[in-house]
Amino acid sequence: MQVEVITIGDELLLGYTVDSNSAHIGRALAAVGVRVVRRTTVGDDPDDIVSALRAAMERTGAVITTGGLGPTADDRTHESIALALGVPLVLREDALATLRERWQGRTGRPMPESNVRQCMVPDGSTLLDNTHGSAPGVWCETAAGAWVATLPGVPREMRGMLTDVLLPRVRDRLARTGTEETLPVVRARTVRTTGIAESALADHLAEFKRAVHDVPLAYLPGVEGVDLRLTVSGVPSDVADGMLDRAERVLLERVGDWIYGHDDEDLAAVVLRALKAHSHTIAVAESCTGGLLGARLTAIPGSSHSVVGGVIAYDNRVKESLLGVSASLLDAHGAVSEAVARAMAAGVRARLGADVGVGITGVAGPSGGSDEKPVGTVWIAIDSVTGSQAVKPVFPGDRADIRARAAQMALDLVRRSYRVP
Repeated sequence: MQVEVITIGDELLLGYTVDSNSAHIGRALAAVGVRVVRRTTVGDDPDDIVSALRAAMERTGAVITTGGLGPTADDRTHESIALALGVPLVLREDALATLRERWQGRTGRPMPESNVRQCMVPDGSTLLDNTHGSAPGVWCETAAGAWVATLPGVPREMRGMLTDVLLPRVRDRLARTGTEETLPVVRARTVRTTGIAESALADHLAEFKRAVHDVPLAYLPGVEGVDLRLTVSGVPSDVADGMLDRAERVLLERVGDWIYGHDDEDLAAVVLRALKAHSHTIAVAESCTGGLLGARLTAIPGSSHSVVGGVIAYDNRVKESLLGVSASLLDAHGAVSEAVARAMAAGVRARLGADVGVGITGVAGPSGGSDEKPVGTVWIAIDSVTGSQAVKPVFPGDRADIRARAAQMALDLVRRSYRVP
């Protein structure tokens, strides 16, 4: 099956919004053996939308659109599809009743009347339920079997609907043709590492160069670490999965010490799972990261099982009064020091009654550095029931990079302290 994707919106053409939707759709379809052969972006003008739709329907007969499903006058995707197919727009009372109920339940207020236009759809279309937002999508199919499906432009809603309702429909069509099991797919797997440089990883994997047992390998460095991307294409799904499994086992054998997760997994989630498994709690004391570590932890659903709380001890007076760091320690070593980081970790652990305390203090820049403590110097300490430790990295990058790297390293120190040798 070949599909075309049409993204709709003036903001895309003007460059104010970056089109991440079509890239996500392309990856998701490739994983089930469907190829996106063309991507087109048009503005909100109905004539442009109709022209793009008719051309795509003629070429492939399978079209996915994103955008233009909102309640305002410039949201004209369904109107344009009706024009392209030569059918009228109709009000779906069932969709309207569902939308009114959801709006009332989510906001506690009646739905604005402008949202009624979201339930005006091409006659004969099938509604695609959107449980992630207000705008329903549609599936329109012609007598000849050509089809167009609409998804919202908001990435979170689009991804949810793609997974929930559109991909199952596409897979069902493939199953009816009897080709689903044999279609060549594109499958990728990401192995996430942290605490090791890209060049060092390359040294550990030197014998494989660009591929691990015929599976292409890519290095994707970022502030949180280096992702290792394995990609297989052109083979059936079961063969692709087997190849990825074998290649991943090699990575685990060679660089497993630095691997913390897969695909989109967050290191904070890994740490919280380890803490929960031991029925342990954590508290954080942050200076230069300003609450970033606490935000990483509490962004994970279920974090309340393990996260007690935290202190943003930016000023030395806060370090003294809330964490019990002595003035003499600060005078003797300075705020950015091993002694103070250890005292912050121990102080927050004791005062909040946690099993693990983390202390972070450093120079995030762009000013404040010195010859002894240049910008990027950070002390990170952990104080826990299993012991204490402290490290002093000097991170590269700007202020945001340094803060992000510090929070990531703090999480990795906790992860390593709970890993079975």
